[in-house]
Order: sequence, then structure tokens, then C-alpha cells
Amino acid sequence: MINVGIVGGTGYTGVELLRLLATHPKVALKVITSRSEAGMVVCDLFPNLRGHVDLVFSEPDVDALAACDVVFFATPHCVAMALVPELLARGTRIIDLSADFRLQDVALWEKWYNMPHTCPELIPQAVYGLPEINREQIKSAQLIAVPGCYPTATQLGFLPLIKAGIINTTHLIADVKSGVSGAGRKASVRALFAETSEDLSAYAVAGHRHLPEIQQGLNILSGTEIGLTFVPHLTPMIRGIHATLYAQLSQNIDLQSLYEQHFVDEPFVDVMPVGSHPSTRSVRGANTCRIAVHQPQDSNTVVVLSVIDNLVKGASGQAVQNMNIMFGLAETTAIDMIATLP
Repeated sequence: MINVGIVGGTGYTGVELLRLLATHPKVALKVITSRSEAGMVVCDLFPNLRGHVDLVFSEPDVDALAACDVVFFATPHCVAMALVPELLARGTRIIDLSADFRLQDVALWEKWYNMPHTCPELIPQAVYGLPEINREQIKSAQLIAVPGCYPTATQLGFLPLIKAGIINTTHLIADVKSGVSGAGRKASVRALFAETSEDLSAYAVAGHRHLPEIQQGLNILSGTEIGLTFVPHLTPMIRGIHATLYAQLSQNIDLQSLYEQHFVDEPFVDVMPVGSHPSTRSVRGANTCRIAVHQPQDSNTVVVLSVIDNLVKGASGQAVQNMNIMFGLAETTAIDMIATLP
């Protein structure tokens, strides 16, 4: 069995991790931490886990966490870096769902997160946990940086086009919508029902923290500096990411075949039939990215539609997918679930 600890278990990604890991046949949940809820029984906070998780939230304790084979950090940004160095030194593997180790450029990270990085020496060894790109590196990784939700949907959508070298990478557009849960489980006027219901709004047009992460990934894929306009939107739904991606083709090929062949062996990417329009509810609660590719009016513009559940393939499900790969398990173990409808 894999002994698992979770730091920061009271947010939406934390409860999703618990939901997925509670029925994992190779996992023993040992520690779940929360400074604010220490002493509370987990299922008292999350009744859906009643009968499945009998742990009590505890204060973070390095010794207890170091006794685990792997520790997930489902914490706000800038928290993991305080504990990760000692845990790594004691042989515990780390899967971090925050942004602390996603960017390879320390100065760029400090610019976007407005604080010094306290363990920059660990950044070079962090593996970016997008399995569809870095599966081999994930197998032997000690430290995984789980991609953000916007970057996951965007990079998977652009991936076949960039790998095939058939688009102009100097002018890519990502128009992406997110459910309110992407803002986290905290008190916020912006997330109130009266503020988000019956409303759709763009935000952070001047620059979003996920922009450099997406650029970094696409730069590596293309082998050159890409140009990307990324505009996120907040939508009146609880969960889901819908990315509408635009690029200019430099040559005409069968786009449907390109996508189908590229993702043919990927268990969590579903390339939909010609003319499809994937919806966010089709992936609700599932670790699936559904993609459709279009070439409107036979122009040289390609439009890719990419949808994921921001809390599953965009966070906790992808984190468990990484763990399965790290420990040599079947990649789909405990996360090969069907989306919920309605």
C-alpha cells in the first residue's frame, strides 16, 4: 500500500483528493492537515465522505508527513515551499497542486507571485505533471508540479498542432472560461451567488498568473518563443473549464486525423467526432479532457474546443494520475470514472 498524506485538506482540491483516494485500492490515507480545522473529523466538514474517510484534521507535523510515501499539497501558493525541502530530504515524494514549482524561471515566478521563492534550488528537479507530455519523467520524479486548470485545457488543445509544426505560433489565442470553484473555497464577495449568477465576465486581461505557465509549456513544445493572448472568464457555474483556442494554419492537413492519432493512446483525452461541440457538463467529476477541432468555412483558421473539470483533470484527478504513474500502477486506477449528468 502507498501511505499518503495531504497538506491542506479543507479546500475544493483537498476534498476532491479525499474523494478519489478514499476508494483507491492501493492507497492508505494516513494524514490530513488543516491548521484552521485541526481536531475536526473530516466527514463532519465533508459529509459526502462519511463512511469512507475516518481521519481527523491535524496540525501539519513534519515527522508524520515524512512517514508517508507521498504527500499531496492542496494548499494556496507559497505554502508548500516551506515544508517540501525537509520532506524531500527525508525521502518522501511530493505532488504539489499549487504553483510553487511550476515555473522554471525563478525571477518570473517571483514577479507573478509577488514574493521571494524560498527554495529555488529545488525548481530544476521539479517535473511538470502533465502526463500527456512528461509521462516518462513523472515515473522517476521526487517532486511533481501539477499543472493549473487553465494551462491543462489550453496546452492539451494546442499540443497536436504545435507538435506537427503546422501553425503560426507567434499569434495564438486562448479564450477560456472557468467555473467559480476555480477561485477556491474561501469567503469572497466576488464568489457570492448574487455576484456570479446571471453573469459572465472576463478578468485579468492584462495578465493572469497562468499565462507564464502556459507560455513556458508551449515554448518547450514548439522549441521557440510563442506568442499567446490569454483571456480568462468567470462563468455562473460551479466547476468546469471551456477553452476556445485559435491559431492560423501554415499548411492544410486532415486535422481530425491529426488529433485522433496524437491522442490515440491517451486514456484521459477524448477526441470527439467531426463537428462536435464538447460541453463542460460532459466532463463534470471526470478526469477527462474532451477535445473537438474545427476549421470554419475552410479558412486557414483552426478552432479547438477543449473542456475539463477544473477540480479533477485540472487539479486533483491529474494529481492522482501522477501518483499512479510514479508508483508504477495502472494510470487509470481510481480515476477512470464516468462524468455525472445532469
